[in-house]
Amino acid sequence: MVLRLSRHVGALCFLSAAVFIAMTGMEFFYFRQLSGGLASLDMRYFGFTPDEGMAWLTALGRRGSEIILVWHYLTFDLLFPVLLSLTLVSLTLATGRRLKKFRVLPAQMQAIFALVLVLPYTLADYAQNIAVARLLSDFLYANPDSLSFASALIVTKFVLLAVPVIVIAAFWLAGQRRQN
Repeated sequence: MVLRLSRHVGALCFLSAAVFIAMTGMEFFYFRQLSGGLASLDMRYFGFTPDEGMAWLTALGRRGSEIILVWHYLTFDLLFPVLLSLTLVSLTLATGRRLKKFRVLPAQMQAIFALVLVLPYTLADYAQNIAVARLLSDFLYANPDSLSFASALIVTKFVLLAVPVIVIAAFWLAGQRRQN
């Protein structure tokens, strides 16, 4: 089943891009208004301090927190990590198969390679979503330790996302070089 994902790389890329654009649009046109212009914690690629996290939660208030919880974490962010992960797996397989050394690997090894490459990002993204959703749903849980943990998960998510993106780019470049 995993191996068939490369057949749908175009559709998966399109769907991932569409969901990402919708999420980004909501961030800039709605969520930032709720927080007085502060970026959501998910958008802080290099993390945030406990004070910055608390300032965002305070600016949102109860109503803003509930809106973001429902419209981001219980809708888009339930779908997006798995959709992006499937897209990354499919891109890994599609670009890898352009290389002779990857193509000669048994199909099961190709699938395992792609999954092992992407799964850490997927787990980190869902862990981060749970941590931030917990902060949004229970203000009493928002303390320096839980805010620092959520920040660390956000940074970890983006670092782990960079790994398959770099591998896909390297595969693509190697495939381009081979064609020339």
